[in-house]
Amino acid sequence: MTKIIKDSDNEQERDYILQDNKKTRFGAGFIIVVLIILIIAVIVSAVYFGWF
Repeated sequence: MTKIIKDSDNEQERDYILQDNKKTRFGAGFIIVVLIILIIAVIVSAVYFGWF
């Protein structure tokens, strides 16, 4: 079965989706921040246009 995150000190297995390194952490953090900003923007625009 494919594991999600590979530990940096485990070099034997190759069937991982994500690596535990700086690039993966930066990418995941960036995506989470962008999604939070988009959710806030939707809420603010809904309040502004009177949908709530």
